[in-house]
Amino acid sequence: MAPTACLRTPFFPARARSTNATPFSPHRRFSLKCSASNGDNSNPNSISISPTSPPRLTVSDGVESVDVNGLRRPPAPASVPAARDPHWLPRPLTSADVMEVDGKGLKVAYQGCAGAYSEAAAKKAYPNCETVPCEHFDTAFQAVQNWVADRAVLPLENSLGGSIHRNYDLLLRHSLHIVGEVRLAVRHCLLANPGVKIENLKSAMSHPQALAQCEHTLTSLGIEHREAVDDTAGAAKIVAEHMLQDTGAIASSLAAKLYGLDVLAENIQDDKDNVTRFMMLAREPIIPRTDKPFKTSIVFSLEEGPGQLFKALAVFALRDINLTKIESRPHKERPLRVSDDCSSLLKNFDYLFYVDLEASMADPKTQNALGNLKEFATFLRVLGSYPTDVNEP
Repeated sequence: MAPTACLRTPFFPARARSTNATPFSPHRRFSLKCSASNGDNSNPNSISISPTSPPRLTVSDGVESVDVNGLRRPPAPASVPAARDPHWLPRPLTSADVMEVDGKGLKVAYQGCAGAYSEAAAKKAYPNCETVPCEHFDTAFQAVQNWVADRAVLPLENSLGGSIHRNYDLLLRHSLHIVGEVRLAVRHCLLANPGVKIENLKSAMSHPQALAQCEHTLTSLGIEHREAVDDTAGAAKIVAEHMLQDTGAIASSLAAKLYGLDVLAENIQDDKDNVTRFMMLAREPIIPRTDKPFKTSIVFSLEEGPGQLFKALAVFALRDINLTKIESRPHKERPLRVSDDCSSLLKNFDYLFYVDLEASMADPKTQNALGNLKEFATFLRVLGSYPTDVNEP
């Protein structure tokens, strides 16, 4: 390697300066460009000095106006050069990005026995995947985190029964990311062993939510007794294994095929619009995009005080970001908060707020909104930014 010459700034005598030269100012900034000899005979050691103006921050550089309440108004839209903003540089691909869309070669965990609605959702999300049944929701989370499975498809909310709170709590306990969602229309069927008629049934067995969703239909059929079990497919399995003659199972038509049961009645749910929204979990997040509808799920907590939640939601309203869901859950690590009110100590619940945004993390206004929220939130975590399921349930 050629030696590098010692470079010195040339001295300019006072008599050599031009009368039109710009007077020196201590506040002026200079840029130096140096080149070392590397086998090139053309001016091996050269230095050029040129004055540059100090950068000035403008609204287009992302500076937002701040009011007295700490809320920032969104900046004017502008394109940020990649060289000035490291967040715009491409992120290395992960296994979540390069995996085939149809799920070929994937092991997908779900809660329940074979034939459960969660398995149907997993097959809808990844048609060619290998499904892995798990006894509990927590087991499915652990299966992905411990590399036993590649993905997990678990229910998050139902149009009739509401949110599945257990899975909201598990999202914080584990470090998995939401990489997608899938909606599944739930079509309950009344199943029984071959030869059993509806008039022979005295009891119905299923998951508690399934029993509640079919309450009026079961009563109209003359079935008075209810037996709750862990999942719908598990009920079908019990009825088949024990050859029960006076008990039917409420489960899917797929469970009837798997366990050799007859379908005595279809679509027995009281409300025909019964849809469950499932989340798709992975160890690595996917790269968010802006060329298709995306949804971002976050969770945060706030300080005690009037208007705190209003202030948090305002960071999205000011940027025209729509919210599709907001859910509050008691903070399990800090269940009670002590406040001094009227000279007496009061213990209040400390809450976490789960929010779904109709926005992608690749959108600068979403990043600005979360940056603004982080300034006064006591806790903030992005659970995932993923494509919205726009298909029919």
